[in-house]
Amino acid sequence: MRTLLSAIAIGVQVTMILTLVGVSYGMLGDIAARTRGTGADLMVRPPDSSVIGFSGSMPERLVPLVRETPHISIATGVLQQNVGTIDYIMGIHLHEFDQMSGGFQYESGGPFQAPSDLIVDEVFARSKHVKVGDMVNIGKNWRVCGIVVPGKLSRTFADIAGLQEMYSSTGQITTIFVKTDQPENIPAVMSELNTRLAGYKIYSMEEYVSLISVNNIPELRKFTEVVIGLGLVIGFLVVFLSMYTAVLERTREIGILKALGASPAYILDMLLRETVLLSIAGSIAGFLMSYGARAAMHAFVPTMTTEIVYGWWPYAALIALVASLIGAIYPGLKAARQDAIEALSYD
Repeated sequence: MRTLLSAIAIGVQVTMILTLVGVSYGMLGDIAARTRGTGADLMVRPPDSSVIGFSGSMPERLVPLVRETPHISIATGVLQQNVGTIDYIMGIHLHEFDQMSGGFQYESGGPFQAPSDLIVDEVFARSKHVKVGDMVNIGKNWRVCGIVVPGKLSRTFADIAGLQEMYSSTGQITTIFVKTDQPENIPAVMSELNTRLAGYKIYSMEEYVSLISVNNIPELRKFTEVVIGLGLVIGFLVVFLSMYTAVLERTREIGILKALGASPAYILDMLLRETVLLSIAGSIAGFLMSYGARAAMHAFVPTMTTEIVYGWWPYAALIALVASLIGAIYPGLKAARQDAIEALSYD
């Protein structure tokens, strides 16, 4: 039972690491996929904007200037209005956004009918348990007018004019999405926009999506390192306690082995091999539990996308093994140094 519980505890350590990595990759991958879902080739961002989150603002009057650029077929401005710690509403010109993205696929309901109407995707509707006609409070009270298939920029959409008026952002937008007439004209359009909009950030869609990674978000990378460090500590403590208890329980057995001629190196090797097997069993349990963690996240927090990142399995298993071996060193040395006579007389 002690061995089983130790293996499960190591598995929890592995699951914790894999779940954090899975959430990081899943959320960033979801943001990248939804950004691609706009159908745009380029995007224009304010000078003070960050990669993640449509921060900063710029005047909407820039949109006509962008449209005048040769080889641009569609350009539309959007406004991301933050309404909470992590919640936001995307203000759009519905007709223009539909032209660029190919249009929403409605599961129920339809387009905006009033300034306080809100289009939400199926994931948001499921997480908030809302249907068409329901009122939902996101900063303000909104009426859900349509539920759409996910994958187009945001999970919640409002008419941009109404959103600007509600939040005193009249004439302001956060991003301009641009579609060129031909993909081969993207470099030329980027060059022209950089000339016309000096100081603004111009990204091709592929360039922007490539920036959405854990390595480009220092805060997320540090958070991951902290959790991995906690995983090391947990693994060390679990194995230390388990192996120390095992050594105490086997004091007489170790004494018999030493009386029969077993060397300290043999005793230490025996315990370390047991530790390796324990960490392997725990890692396998952790891999399996990561599927359960993903299912639980999908059921209880559907807006938080989680992936199974198979590339991290060897790293998580190695972290568990290192922590386990470190935790087994002292109990192993204690067992190897035991006096055979004292061990045989241990009760």
